Amino acid sequence: MLTALVVSQVLLWVVVVTLAVVVLALVRQIGLLQARIAPVGALVPREAPKVGAPGAPFTLRDLRGEVVQIGGVRSDGRSTLVVWVAPQCPVCKALLPALEALSRSESHWLDLVLASDGSVEEHREFLSALSPRLRYVLSTELGIAYQVPQLPYAVLLDAQGVVRGKGIVNTREHVESLFEAYRHGVGSIQEYLQRQRVAG
Repeated sequence: MLTALVVSQVLLWVVVVTLAVVVLALVRQIGLLQARIAPVGALVPREAPKVGAPGAPFTLRDLRGEVVQIGGVRSDGRSTLVVWVAPQCPVCKALLPALEALSRSESHWLDLVLASDGSVEEHREFLSALSPRLRYVLSTELGIAYQVPQLPYAVLLDAQGVVRGKGIVNTREHVESLFEAYRHGVGSIQEYLQRQRVAG
């Protein structure tokens, strides 16, 4: 009886040690994969306006009647992130909570504006789900000027109205990749990684 108990304890410890080794090996592999797989960032289309070029200036009214400046020199020194969305876009709806959180956390340097086109009636239900913090403009001309290829799409303009980043943004990470590219002085995360490969 005592022998069976000792054997079972030894086998149990062998299993525990084996599992610990397997977990450590998996953790190491995950670390290697993360090092090899670079962040993708927002998908940057080739359409104008080019990163580094001045964005088209617009003075619009949001759906609450407040004046919204997009492009051009801003007197408050803040940058502007314009994100094009649509009520019938499920990815856009899923992105809204992240955009609301970013509008709070980055408000010291960033003005976040949602943009779309169409009539107010088309957007009424969509608007009811929005936080009052998020500004929303309807302008077909704005989308044409910034050549929006598909939704959700974002353009980051600095305080001088210069395009500092743009791309299709399906997740919060894509939006934040525009901020990181701007902080590193490049047009996209892909460009930053390419420069690192060439330099390294």
